[in-house]
Amino acid sequence: MKLHELSPAPGSKKVRIRVGRGLGSGLGKTSGRGHKGQNARSGGGVRTGFEGGQMPLYRRLPKRGFKNVFAKEYAEVNVSSLNRFEDGATVDPAALVEAGILKNVCDGVRVLGNGEITKKLTVVANGFTKSAEEKITAAGGKVEVI
Repeated sequence: MKLHELSPAPGSKKVRIRVGRGLGSGLGKTSGRGHKGQNARSGGGVRTGFEGGQMPLYRRLPKRGFKNVFAKEYAEVNVSSLNRFEDGATVDPAALVEAGILKNVCDGVRVLGNGEITKKLTVVANGFTKSAEEKITAAGGKVEVI
């Protein structure tokens, strides 16, 4: 491929439609809005979910269950993913984000016992499952709850 052969991807250079620019353009006068009515007015139209005064779907459907607004959401990490740290390292939430294991920490980190661990690590987190705690200590590491 040479420089003179380069061209933008098809459809990426779509020209913006200019309305209200004369009768010959096909979108002059009423500019595609039709005559009168709610949608012809400036600021006109209805809000999202409005069904013309009929009870909207989101209000007709029953609410189910209970949502605890105070519930904490923990980021979960499996024991097997801790193997990428070197021996004797301290693994805390900041280290997990830095290593790319977690994107964000939410309300804290909880370590789950899925997989095996071979490294001797000091793991600092908000919670551990029993199996995760056993596997970390069996590998010679330490568990610290924040």
